[in-house]
Amino acid sequence: MNTRTPLENPSATVVLSITFNDDCSCFAVGLNTGFCIFHAETCTLRTTRDFNAGVGLVQMMGKANYVGLVGGGRQPKFAANKLIIWDDLKSKAALEISALTPVRGVQLSKEHIVVVLQNSVRVYKFAKPPNLLSAYETANNPWGLCCLSPKRIAFPGRTTGHVQLVETATGNVSIIPAHTSAVKAIQLSPDGELLATASETVSRRSRCCSPRPCMAADGCFQGTLIRVFATSNCARLVELRRGIDPATIFSLAFNPSGTMLACTSDKSTLHIFDIPHPKRPSRQYLQQQQQQQQSHQQNAGAGAGPASDGGGNGGDGRGKWGILAKIPMMPRMFSDVYSFASAPFEVDDEGDGTAGSGLLGGLPVSESTTLGTSKPPKGVIGWIGENTLLVVGAGRDARWEKFVVQEGPDGRRRCVREGWKRYLSGL
Repeated sequence: MNTRTPLENPSATVVLSITFNDDCSCFAVGLNTGFCIFHAETCTLRTTRDFNAGVGLVQMMGKANYVGLVGGGRQPKFAANKLIIWDDLKSKAALEISALTPVRGVQLSKEHIVVVLQNSVRVYKFAKPPNLLSAYETANNPWGLCCLSPKRIAFPGRTTGHVQLVETATGNVSIIPAHTSAVKAIQLSPDGELLATASETVSRRSRCCSPRPCMAADGCFQGTLIRVFATSNCARLVELRRGIDPATIFSLAFNPSGTMLACTSDKSTLHIFDIPHPKRPSRQYLQQQQQQQQSHQQNAGAGAGPASDGGGNGGDGRGKWGILAKIPMMPRMFSDVYSFASAPFEVDDEGDGTAGSGLLGGLPVSESTTLGTSKPPKGVIGWIGENTLLVVGAGRDARWEKFVVQEGPDGRRRCVREGWKRYLSGL
């Protein structure tokens, strides 16, 4: 007689994956029983489909009735190596694309279907049947990293740490040597002009004898740096530092204008950075112009005096260390750009059984895949306005959180949580 208490309820609804559509007006979640689509701003249910079987990946095509589905979970609805383009209006499969290996990621537009595999990316024309336009080799990509904008596709390169940029109109490929370790997160801005990347956290403490955080120029850890590139010429625009401790980046996302970048990590903290968009004046530039005008007015009215250079007091993330950042030969961490605002978000420590042992986003991970994890995704970001963003998590205790960037009484910007919800509670 088996008297052992079950470790988990097999009938409990579990979120295996989360994706936002292109304008973040909706988000879709793959469940161990099917999939759901929610209105992002209000976190109200828009569509639900109960297959009584698992869907590991769901990708919307804007607000159209077509949805990309890949099977996942312990009892998958579809094979892991097949992408199903589901017509939700007719409640049936419209297209099917098969691969030799499990599908790790999907991107959809009205013109293209992008299928991400472990070591390649395949681009199809959205047609019946789908027409293979091109295929690209990549480094090991178990996370299915890929971004699609109207003009460009971004995904890992063949060399570890590199990113490939493909122009959809011409097929021209540019290579960006973004990092020296494997890329963990990539994101294109809504207009496709900016690319943000973050690498895996790789410990290098063996080079340092100090138990404290390293103050060397490159630090004892890599992975807390986020780099932003201009896609027009692949030039690096800015390097952002999340913190001095090692962290695994969960998600990156630009606001609609591309002037702010948000990131989440396993530190359960949401960080917001200012971004110098090549086609728009940054907040820092506008502040400097305003300070110069005020300085000229003061000098003209009250005689010459020392002009302020801002000193990072405008809340742009550049004044974290004050005067230390201006001392010559100081370690780079003192002069790096930090976030101007941050806020905690919810990350529950759910066990490996949440999404199924040996699963990555609800998909099987081979023993040779050393970068995989069986934990459900957390901290997925979507901007629903210039200053309003959402952070959504998967798992059993799946949560939706809403944050707003606003100015405080002292003129500094801050990130405030406006509300939260357990979005599975109504299912």
